[in-house]
Amino acid sequence: MRILHLAVALLLAGCSATKPAPEASALTTATVTASGETAAVATANADAADDPAIWRNPDDPAASLIVGTDKKAGLYVYGLDGQMRDFADAGRVNNVDIAVVSGTGAATPRLIVAASDRNDEKNAAVALFELDPTTAKLAPLGRVAAGRGEAYGICLHVSGDDLDAFVVMKDGTINQLAIDLVGPTPTATTVRTMKLKTQSEGCVVDPRSKRLYVAEEDVGLWRFDARRDGLTRPTRIAAADGKAIVADAEGVAIAPEGANDGGYLVVSSQGDNAYAVYRLSDDSYVGRFRIAKGTFGATSETDGIAIAPGDFGPQFPGGLMVAQDGDNAPKAQNFKLVDWGKMKAALGLM
Repeated sequence: MRILHLAVALLLAGCSATKPAPEASALTTATVTASGETAAVATANADAADDPAIWRNPDDPAASLIVGTDKKAGLYVYGLDGQMRDFADAGRVNNVDIAVVSGTGAATPRLIVAASDRNDEKNAAVALFELDPTTAKLAPLGRVAAGRGEAYGICLHVSGDDLDAFVVMKDGTINQLAIDLVGPTPTATTVRTMKLKTQSEGCVVDPRSKRLYVAEEDVGLWRFDARRDGLTRPTRIAAADGKAIVADAEGVAIAPEGANDGGYLVVSSQGDNAYAVYRLSDDSYVGRFRIAKGTFGATSETDGIAIAPGDFGPQFPGGLMVAQDGDNAPKAQNFKLVDWGKMKAALGLM
C-alpha cells in the first residue's frame, strides 16, 4: 500500500485523508545501482507496475526472461535487455510467479506462469499461462477459483510432481491451492487456509526447506510451513518497526545458496525506499540496501521484487534482482534490474 502525500492522494485517488509518512530508518543502509531496466508499462499516470518473476535459461542465461504485472492491464514479458517481448491482456492481475513443472503429461518440463487475479474483488482467482522459452510468448491456460476475497499476492511451490499456489488475500487470508494441469483446462483444490490479521501481499516459498514467507504490510514478515499437511501457525521473523523494515513491508524474495537452507531473504521496506536482508538459515538480520541513481534511475516505493542466483551473462554475472520502481518519471512505472552480486558486495557478503 503506497504512502502518498495528502495533495497527491486527493488528486489521484479522491481520498479524504492519509497516514503521515514514516521516519527513515536509522540503521546503516548500503547502496547499489541498477545495471538495466525494463521498458515502462503502458498504463501511465497511475500506480500500475507491481510484481516481477524471473525465469533463468539454463542453456543460455543471457536469454532469460522476466514477467511483470501491470495491475491495471495484464502481464508483460521482457528480455534482459529490458525490451518487451510479449503482453497478455489479463486485466487486473496483481502479483505473478513462474514455476518449472513436470508430471503434466508433457514430454519436457513446462514454464507455468500464475498471476493473482483480482478482476472480481469478492472472488479471488488465479490466472494461469504457459511461457514459451523460445518465442517468449504467453499462452493462456485458464483461470481457477482461489476462494472468497480480493486476490493480492501469489507464489508457487513445486514439490515433486505437485504444483501449489499460495494466494494471499488483501485481508491476510492465505489459501493454498493444489493445481492440476493434466487435462484440457486447469483445476484447483484448496488444501489449507492460513491467516494473518491485517492486509498482506508479498510471498515466496523456499522449496528446499518447505517454508513460506509472507509480508503483512504494517506488521512485518512471517514464516509458515509450506507443506500441505504442515502446521498453519506462523512464526514472525521481523517487525515493521521503522528500523530494518519501515512500513509497508511489501515484496518478498529469496536468494538461495546451497542445497539446504543457505542464502538470503529480502523484503521491500517500502516506507523508506530500501530493502532488508535476512539469513534463511536462522532468520537473523543481515543489513539493508537501496538501489540508488546511476546509469539508470533509483527505485522508490517498491512493491514486488524477485531474485534468481546464477550467472545471467555479462550484465548480471552475480545473479539477478528485479525490483518494481514506483517513480520512473517522466515515463510510467517500470522494473529495475540489479546484479545480485553487487548487493552482496555492498553488504560484505562475498
